[in-house]
Amino acid sequence: MSDKSKIKCSFLLLILLCVQISLAQEQRIADSLTKIYSTEANISNLEKMELLRNLAFNEVTNIELSIKYANELIALATKENNYLYLHRGYFQKANKYRYLSDLDIALDAVFKSLDAAKKASYIIGQGNCNVAIADIYSSMGNSKNAEYYYAQSIELLRKTDNTTALASALLNAGDQYFKNKNYTIALQNFNEAAILFKKVEYTTGTAYSLGNIGMVYAEQGKDALAKKYIGNAIELLEELEDYYAISDYLTYMSDIYSNQNDYKTALSYAKRSLELAEEFGLKDQINKSNLTLSDIYLKLGNANESLKHYKNHIIYRDSVTNIESVQKIADLRTDFEVSQKQTEIDLLDQRRKNQRIVTYAIGAALFFIALLAFLWYRRYLFIRKTKQIIEKERDRSDSLLLNILPEETAIELKLNGNVKAKKHDAVTVLFSDFKGFTSYSEKLSPEELVKTVDFYFSKFDTIMEDYGLEKIKTIGDAYMCAGGLNGNEKEAAQNMILAAKDIIDFVEKTKSNNATQEFTFDIRIGINTGPVVAGVVGSKKFAYDIWGDTVNIASRMESMSQPGKINISEGTHALISDQWTCEYRGEIEVKNRGYLKMYFVND
Repeated sequence: MSDKSKIKCSFLLLILLCVQISLAQEQRIADSLTKIYSTEANISNLEKMELLRNLAFNEVTNIELSIKYANELIALATKENNYLYLHRGYFQKANKYRYLSDLDIALDAVFKSLDAAKKASYIIGQGNCNVAIADIYSSMGNSKNAEYYYAQSIELLRKTDNTTALASALLNAGDQYFKNKNYTIALQNFNEAAILFKKVEYTTGTAYSLGNIGMVYAEQGKDALAKKYIGNAIELLEELEDYYAISDYLTYMSDIYSNQNDYKTALSYAKRSLELAEEFGLKDQINKSNLTLSDIYLKLGNANESLKHYKNHIIYRDSVTNIESVQKIADLRTDFEVSQKQTEIDLLDQRRKNQRIVTYAIGAALFFIALLAFLWYRRYLFIRKTKQIIEKERDRSDSLLLNILPEETAIELKLNGNVKAKKHDAVTVLFSDFKGFTSYSEKLSPEELVKTVDFYFSKFDTIMEDYGLEKIKTIGDAYMCAGGLNGNEKEAAQNMILAAKDIIDFVEKTKSNNATQEFTFDIRIGINTGPVVAGVVGSKKFAYDIWGDTVNIASRMESMSQPGKINISEGTHALISDQWTCEYRGEIEVKNRGYLKMYFVND
């Protein structure tokens, strides 16, 4: 190769590198590259493939020429056994056929592109292919497949540093959510895409994001914002000569002005949209523009023009879907739908003739409507008041039920009318008892006795609630609770120790309070962990309870404890020993149980 040729090749690579960095799909770049392609002969196949890729990407005014470049790239990449550029060639081919609404060819090409990207281990390419597949399924109306492939693409592209590819995936996924009227998520995607496109200074992506944000605002009735964003998008796209999107956004602008009854302005936008779509062979946009024009002319009372554009809308709509069964009956269905439209127009004319008659009838009807409205309003107030009373009583009933039963058990009882007993493998059970309470209670009146017990147990209830533990029952001055009935056995054991500490602290503080010294006690606490069976006993005045040897041992732990101490079993110690310092008491003989290992919990 001559020095002159080397200089040309180096200059060519520099141009291609700049094109790759900018990622701007602009026609003026394609025009510049075309001159290089037509004049440069002494370049390597790798340089030629990169040049063809950029030509296919940036050529936006002549779609057929762009497809020609893509096919040349596919042929050369196949010859060179280069999977990366084979992926890029099929990808550009798929995009251009999608613009032409030849969705079957586009889908075949993009799956071939995805296969090549996988063979090349090119994650960015795989992500872009998934976006393209989702785009095509979206155009076909297959929302389920579209959302699946969009999710795949975004997951792949978030693993890369390709901001533009990720922004494009978010933009297109937002469009799918927009079609499904999920405007909140659509707006989130469009806004994130706009931020990313602006970050990499990708003008085309920025324009698309602004336009799509405008479309969301249009659907939400925020016309001022819609005009602003769509207007900015069209201004950017006109500079880039991207007429596909311009045509789509012009249709939306037409809809906005039509909804505001400014039919003259709406008509001008719709006509401009149709002109661009027809000039560049954009079938989908021809379909949408004709439908918009049909609606506007119908509102203006021009039946002939409305019918003409409606017929064109049906023809192009069917050509876009590429469904074989639709194509076979296209003419019959077109005639049928046109006749339906004609019937609609005829009915509109008839309604106008009958409008004067209806006007006279409205006056008489309004009186009866007002009377009925008054009666219905009184009925509504009565029903609402009754409903409020019922809901208040139901809430009260639910609250009382939750005071008796755990939430899960209460729900089961309400749904089924009964509760099935359940076995739990590791439940931590606590028993507490006041020392000397029996002799003390003999000196009190029934009222004072209840007041004293309520003072302590009310605080115990609050502590149980704070730690997510379940109060089971009280028997005289004994208090029983459990933790782990809903899983998290180790956490339940830790919380039970914390609750026991709080109970002891409360009892000790009460003893130092002069106002309460006359009814203060020492408290013993015992805790055990093991399997239990839980359920509801009885059909009237039912009670939630737990049974098993674990409960009996917990009771023994309490009776073998000392005032102000927390006596725990070996099973509980195994769960909490990594968090608490415990004092081993040895194996202590328990009535009817033999010898059991016991521990006092310290700090």
